[in-house]
Amino acid sequence: MTDTTLDTAPVQEALYTEVQQFYARHMQLLDSGRADEWAQTFTEDGEFAPEHRPEPVVGRSALAQAVRSTHEALVAAGEVRRHWHGMLAVEAAADGSLHVRCYALIIGTLVGGEPEVKMSCVCEDVLVREAGELKVSRRRVTKDGVSTPE
Repeated sequence: MTDTTLDTAPVQEALYTEVQQFYARHMQLLDSGRADEWAQTFTEDGEFAPEHRPEPVVGRSALAQAVRSTHEALVAAGEVRRHWHGMLAVEAAADGSLHVRCYALIIGTLVGGEPEVKMSCVCEDVLVREAGELKVSRRRVTKDGVSTPE
């Protein structure tokens, strides 16, 4: 469920475009298996909390290892994964962070096969700036079909 008590405001077009560019690079790093570079798009203590998993993944090292393991398994299985983020709602909070809520699709394609939607979910991120770059501080993923729709 989204926290509606945050002091947020819609962002300007240039910032919205920057956020979209961030996600384009972020997801392409993930899908290409560039685990260490992808983990660098999180803060050092960044948290990835998928609702359908028992515990969040915390910290760049753990994030990179999780991506590395998953990517290796996909390569071994002959599957390519693509992550698509769309319908971004970006709001600026009083503390300077950005609160982003979007829909995400994960599409898998086996060699010689047809693309298949593997997961549909809602992704809620808190983005912060470190040395002028956007970083994910916290990500919460709610998989469709696991909990009651909003």
